[in-house]
Order: sequence, then structure tokens, then C-alpha cells
Amino acid sequence: MTLCVALLGGSFDPVHNGHVALATLFATLLEPDQLRILPAGSPWQKSRLQAGDADRVAMLRLAFAGAARPVALDLQEIERGTPTYTIDTLRSVRAELGPQASIVFLMGSDQLQQLDSWREWRALFELAHIGVAARPGFSMADAALPAAVAEELTMRRGSLAQLRNTPSGRAYLAETLDVDISATQIRAALQRGEKANSLISPVVLDYIQQHNLYEI
Repeated sequence: MTLCVALLGGSFDPVHNGHVALATLFATLLEPDQLRILPAGSPWQKSRLQAGDADRVAMLRLAFAGAARPVALDLQEIERGTPTYTIDTLRSVRAELGPQASIVFLMGSDQLQQLDSWREWRALFELAHIGVAARPGFSMADAALPAAVAEELTMRRGSLAQLRNTPSGRAYLAETLDVDISATQIRAALQRGEKANSLISPVVLDYIQQHNLYEI
């Protein structure tokens, strides 16, 4: 059987239940041999991360400690020490895994709506499949997407079996995830002194409180 590795990248500032739900959804759908979590070092889309690298990594370890499938933290973007681009990370992972492995890069529909702003975004499909999960307020309908992205997806729609058993080039849109959470929303709630128990894992929330992150 083809080796299948699913990748979930992000700033994880902090990691929240939406991230875990997205990863869990595709772990269930694809049954990958490995799920890798890729915390960003210096994401080009964002000016500044509020939590340090060590804290974000520690929170990720806590959040995914009970995952049903093997989860690995891939720290290459942090270790790179420069603005991180997904295309560079996928080239690195492809070089590591070889030409035959299935690589599935996971994202939410909010990211899909701005995919055409990513560096060499069309080339992403040469290196990996893309698995997208719905987020409330961010439609995956063609009319809601940039025209070039909608056209590309139309050509590349594939089945879960195709994603699982071929190296790259397909897109799968999962409409079944409906978790309306963002890290910005969580940071704002914490800074207001509000409870975030429904948004974030209790063990992660304990870590945030113990280390005085996000000014709580």
C-alpha cells in the first residue's frame, strides 16, 4: 500500500479544538500512515506570533497527546528561521518521502479562499494533494473562491481513494466539519478574562494559565 502522510500546518497561536477537529476528520477519512503537525516559524501572512516557539510546540504536544493515530511534530519551519512558505516545506517533505508517497496538505476553507495569494500556489499540486475542511462563514462554492482557484479545483477534484493511493495532484473538499473557532477569537476571549473551555483543550488552557500566555 502507498505510504500516506497528512500534513497540517499553522501558527497554532494557540492550538485549538478546530485544529484538532480538522486533523481528526482527515485522519478518519484518509487513514494516513502518519499525521504531521507543522508549526510555522515566521509565517509570511502574519506580522508577529504572540507565543514563543517552545510554548506553541508544548501546547501542540498536549493537544494531540490522545490522538487515535500516530502524530508527529515536524519543526522544520521553526528551525528554518526565515519567513516560511508552504511550497518550500512541501518540497522538503517530498524530497524526504520520495516520489511515490501520498502527501496530503490539510487546510480550512478560510485558507482556500486566499490560496491564490500563496507563493507558487499552483505548484503545490505538483508536490501534494490538498484536503480542505469547511469552516462556517467561508464557503467552498466556486462563486466564493477566486476564479483561478475555482478553475483549478474543478480540474483536480478527486476521491479519498485517489488521495490515499496516488502521490499528488488532487483536491478533496470535506463539507462535514463545522467548527467555528479561530486563534484570534481565543486570544481575545482570554485577554478579556473570559472562559475558553469550549474552544480549547483543558490541558492546553491549563498550560496557558500556568505560563501566563496571552496576558491572562
